[in-house]
Amino acid sequence: MRYYNVTEAVFLRRPNRFIAEVEINGETETVHVKNTGRCRELLLPGARVWLTASSNPTRKTKYDLITVRKGELLVNLDSQIPNAAAAEWIQHGGLFPDLTQLRREVKYGDSRFDLYLEHGGKRAFVEVKGVTLEVDGAAKFPDAPTERGVKHVEELIRCLDDGYEAYLLFVIQMQGVRCFEPNRATHPAFAEALQKARAAGVQILAYDCDVTPDSIRIRNPVPIRLDS
Repeated sequence: MRYYNVTEAVFLRRPNRFIAEVEINGETETVHVKNTGRCRELLLPGARVWLTASSNPTRKTKYDLITVRKGELLVNLDSQIPNAAAAEWIQHGGLFPDLTQLRREVKYGDSRFDLYLEHGGKRAFVEVKGVTLEVDGAAKFPDAPTERGVKHVEELIRCLDDGYEAYLLFVIQMQGVRCFEPNRATHPAFAEALQKARAAGVQILAYDCDVTPDSIRIRNPVPIRLDS
């Protein structure tokens, strides 16, 4: 996935979840943040960030904040891009070389899963979670409690009873982490739901990404540690 009309800036502050103030060529600009998570360890005053210009001339904010540098890491912050990147990757044979059908945003039960696909005569649902939190080399999810995330995991387990395959794909929006693990300290119920899902047969996957200021591409699997 590639962004266009990308501009480098310096992060100044974040007045609320939806906007940030940055400095571009000595001028302060208010920009939209494409991630409503906390991102406290990423959006620090003075951090280098990258923005993409909106094509909508009537918007109040001209730019979207999409990428930030954290030490040696480039982290993509766009919470909408993991689904699109996963769909692009799977469509090109990244997960199933025998893929015959892929649809996005498909309803099942009380949930709407990110991807529905068919491969080799099998039917599967894939739920995608973007990961932007890194602690001591480990990618962690979630960065805030997510009851919605627990519900998605429970619905994936139900899919198995109806004859579907079920996958939970964590797209780590950076490169260079050593493993993925649930953020048990922030939301123990989500960590417990993951263990229950794995025991039931849900396939839990974690992949890092090649991230540049203007692109993101799913890259390689990383080890998963679900046990405390």
